[in-house]
Amino acid sequence: MTLGVTLSSTSRQLPIDETVRLAREAADAGLHSAWFGQSFAYDSPSLAAIVGREVPGLQVGTSAIPVFGRHPLLVSSQAQTAQAATGGRYHLGLALGTRHLTETGFGLPYERPIKLLREFLTALRPLLETGEADFHGELLTATTPYSAAVPGARPPVPVLVAAMGPQALRVSGELADGILPFLAGPRALAEHVVPAVTAAAEAAGRPAPRIVALVPGVVTADVEGVREKAAEAHALYERIPSYQRVIELSGAERAAELALIGDEEAVAEGVRRYREAGATEVVFTATDLGGEDDRRRTWKLLGELARG
Repeated sequence: MTLGVTLSSTSRQLPIDETVRLAREAADAGLHSAWFGQSFAYDSPSLAAIVGREVPGLQVGTSAIPVFGRHPLLVSSQAQTAQAATGGRYHLGLALGTRHLTETGFGLPYERPIKLLREFLTALRPLLETGEADFHGELLTATTPYSAAVPGARPPVPVLVAAMGPQALRVSGELADGILPFLAGPRALAEHVVPAVTAAAEAAGRPAPRIVALVPGVVTADVEGVREKAAEAHALYERIPSYQRVIELSGAERAAELALIGDEEAVAEGVRRYREAGATEVVFTATDLGGEDDRRRTWKLLGELARG
């Protein structure tokens, strides 16, 4: 199992040079990957391409680009460019997004998200694999009058989906390489998420999917203080139905209950539980909640676990 971290700050937007510095620190600590969220600020594939080129050997990924307001041709270009720039170390994450951000930010109706996800993935896969597409769906069209392949974008960019609900897991198992569940604790993973996406992949004749679990986590002596900060930082997810469901399936009432916060032994035990629940990779988020000293302490532990 590989271990990584997100380089999105919970408190501020980081300058690009600082992001590169942190990525080097993560690689030096022994971590395998660095991931970048997508909001309305940085373009995450571009940022991943810069970081991946500056920090050789580090896997870089986007977690995750909402499919609303994007088009497979444009996302393919971004992803293939990042793949070529990093020498094959880029991982593309897609998401359904939320009704609030979709409708207020893009002015688009948040309608038929599962259908859009299916059509988006169906059009995107051949673009990433061959540089060509000829897709005509109900919600989108993607055709290539000439090649959309990017030289050096090999192997084909792996595609993961931030899927946790039954329908999204089914589509992801059939059409993606894996999933990026967030705030899905070990119980939800083992009993609901992993079985559903694995069964869908098997039925479609695809390989076992990657399960890249994103987990808030901090190694700290101030457990109570950091958990209070985690509760504040993650409260918004408790108002989103898909997260409400997976938090409940995890046996928790609040999102912060799913954060791995404690000393090295407690956090390492938490990582072990995710591995036993079926996670093939664990990516720690919000590691800066307790300040820089705790972040470094957390990354040190993750690097030690990554090295086995």
